[in-house]
Amino acid sequence: MAENNPAFEPDLDNPEHPGLELAQFGAGCFWGVELAFQRIEGVVKTEVGYSQGHIHNPTYNLICSGNTNHVEVVRVHFDPNICPYSNLLQLFWSRHDPTTLNRQGGDVGTQYRSGIYYYNDTQAQLARESKEAKQSEVKGRPIVTEILPAKRFYRAEEYHQQYLAKGGRFGDKQSAAKGCTDPIKCYG
Repeated sequence: MAENNPAFEPDLDNPEHPGLELAQFGAGCFWGVELAFQRIEGVVKTEVGYSQGHIHNPTYNLICSGNTNHVEVVRVHFDPNICPYSNLLQLFWSRHDPTTLNRQGGDVGTQYRSGIYYYNDTQAQLARESKEAKQSEVKGRPIVTEILPAKRFYRAEEYHQQYLAKGGRFGDKQSAAKGCTDPIKCYG
């Protein structure tokens, strides 16, 4: 029953510290997206995980099956006094192609869809406004980004957390330093 399924509940977790806010974004493979958010001044913590699906406590292998409707997301803990939500939205739009349905580059599946998952009415409004502005930039190609309330966040397995900053598969660590502009190489 949907009404008894914890996966359909809102994300009621609290941010890392008082005064911070949470944000959730899906923009393809979460590794590169997380590293980009880690580099923003005012972002205190990032975590990768799964949201918006219908299975409680999903695993990476399960969501990759395409049967859970989860999306790979980055959950951002940020200080809105240093980093307004609009800064996060700007990065989100710059990190992926929001006109491709259920894919980013070679990554294909519903888990790679584009989405902004908001925690309050202000975030929802800013997300919608930013989508309209982005749509005016990409004339002729409809943006498929979904904008929905943040559902329960399921933290991904530990090896996925800060994956590229830790070196990824090849041990080639990429900088998560604030303000770093090095190109992000996403490899698995």
